[in-house]
Amino acid sequence: MIHTIQKSQICFFVILFSLFSVGGHISLGQTVESDERALLNVDEGIGFSKDSLFLMNLRFRMQNRAGFNTLDGDDFSINEFEMRVRRLRLRFDGFILNPKFQYYIQLGFSKADLDLESSNVAQPLRDAIVYYFAHKNFYFGFGQSKLPGNRQRVISSGNLQFADRSIANAAFTIDRDFGFFGYFTKKTGDNSFMQLKGAITTGEGRNASKTNNGLAYTGRVEFLPFGLFTNNGDYSEGDIEFEENPKLAIGLTFSRNLKASRTGGQLGMPLFENRNLNSFIADGVFKYRGNSILMEYFQRKSSNPITSNDEGDIRFVQVGQGLNVQISKMMSRKSEVAVRYSYVLPDRSISEFQSRVDEALIGYTYYINGHRIKLQGNVGYKWLEGLSGFENAGNSWTGMFQVEFGI
Repeated sequence: MIHTIQKSQICFFVILFSLFSVGGHISLGQTVESDERALLNVDEGIGFSKDSLFLMNLRFRMQNRAGFNTLDGDDFSINEFEMRVRRLRLRFDGFILNPKFQYYIQLGFSKADLDLESSNVAQPLRDAIVYYFAHKNFYFGFGQSKLPGNRQRVISSGNLQFADRSIANAAFTIDRDFGFFGYFTKKTGDNSFMQLKGAITTGEGRNASKTNNGLAYTGRVEFLPFGLFTNNGDYSEGDIEFEENPKLAIGLTFSRNLKASRTGGQLGMPLFENRNLNSFIADGVFKYRGNSILMEYFQRKSSNPITSNDEGDIRFVQVGQGLNVQISKMMSRKSEVAVRYSYVLPDRSISEFQSRVDEALIGYTYYINGHRIKLQGNVGYKWLEGLSGFENAGNSWTGMFQVEFGI
């Protein structure tokens, strides 16, 4: 038989000085020992295996989109169009020499994936991490990967209900980082589970060339009182599995980034001075018979968030609160309708530089082959300073059509 790979969200909370982030569990079959050729299997991507010496699973996916933003809330003249390949990803995972030694690599090739919109240096590397499985429910990682932060950020961009994540995620997520990761899962009752995750990382974010002597410490605990979700559905938006029994997952994350050098900790523009950041995140997801609710609350604090240079330029830490709520219903096995409400509320200390932003969206998804191949469309309205009237300056409408295609 051919080896197959299956991701699982089994994880581990860090109490101060452990190693920890967001990985996958690999479920292995048996190889054909009499055949010395590398074996090829098209199932969950394309899998290559050679007896028990190695396994490599290959996947790709792309997101092609067309969208618009209006000039004002009461003026439907198009201010700008967006037509591009938003994401083009290539992913490798598997093991080498022993199933206990596993790896995960993800590369991005679109302009947005390469960070060319905010930098002159192309950065194709998104994830590169090796894992050691001490037990199927207890494993460590070392490398670059997503931190165990808010649920929507950890969910793959290929498993979303809308074309993009929420504005609250954009403002307060802790994203990717490089360091040590750990995960642990424990059954706490007849059908309940506790998942603990943690990380000790540089705090500088993805592909940092150097770091100061401040590190980031992240811990997350998740509780699943009604058992595990079908096909890891707690990390996939929408109830496309039509859970036969109610499923609930609740998560809490705390991250402390010491001597952070960027406005969002692991993300954002460079600060003029280093700052200490504290991020708190609470989230949950509920699914039952095609119905789904996802909620996330964010809070970030810094004692002195504003920095300046000798010329008087200002850059500040993104401190404040955020909320994201998504409710969806599967109208059939293929069709889904979803609504989202999100807001970003800056802290008073930076309110003179940044206004409150609210956004409401309604979306439709047609699943041709689950999240792998789907058609998505969403329209929404964004308003500033809590003033939702169409006539208020800065308010606008947005729309997006997207095709997700991959293996």
